[in-house]
Amino acid sequence: MFQMAVFDMDGVLVDIDSSWRFLHESFHVDSSSNIRSYLSGKIDYKEFMRNDIRLWGPKHIDQVTEILDKVQLMTGAPQAIRTLRLSGCKTAILSAGISILARRVQGELKMDYAFANELDVGDNGMLTGEGVEVVNLLDKVSAFKKLAAIARIQVQDSAVIGDSVFDVPLFKHAGLSIAFNSTDDRVRRAATVVIGEKDLTKILPHIMVERVQVHRTVC
Repeated sequence: MFQMAVFDMDGVLVDIDSSWRFLHESFHVDSSSNIRSYLSGKIDYKEFMRNDIRLWGPKHIDQVTEILDKVQLMTGAPQAIRTLRLSGCKTAILSAGISILARRVQGELKMDYAFANELDVGDNGMLTGEGVEVVNLLDKVSAFKKLAAIARIQVQDSAVIGDSVFDVPLFKHAGLSIAFNSTDDRVRRAATVVIGEKDLTKILPHIMVERVQVHRTVC
């Protein structure tokens, strides 16, 4: 059995495609030009986060938390994480999303680790307009290796569950890769297993097997 299951958060553990976009929509702002600038290499990730956060204007951390508290867990998430935990498999969040949500999900599901990006907050509780990079969207592998080192396992002893093209580099290092409810053919082609349903319990038969039995499966 795999020693750790590593989950992307947005679109996998929670039923929204992006915690950043969820906030943008709540604050009625458009970040599309900013993401294009980042993906084209015109700005680095730190500037990308800074630009996104400052779009929201002056905001108290409680306002942000209240919005993210509305995000629902993915169907089957509590059952899947509980089953993995009871079987001795460590569980982790590895997300370029926002840590406020990641920590809430980690606490609710009793997961072992949560890596996600921080919002910098002043002494008065107001956002400073800066972000703290923990997981770079285009370099999740670096965070994956740090996570594995902290968990004292090899990356190939992990199963990775993701839904976006930014998770594909992780697939190449993990012992098992699962494309969960992904509409991107690049993700589906790169994965060992493809799950087409919004039900995280569907991943369990594939993680809880001997590694020698792993083969490409489409569900």
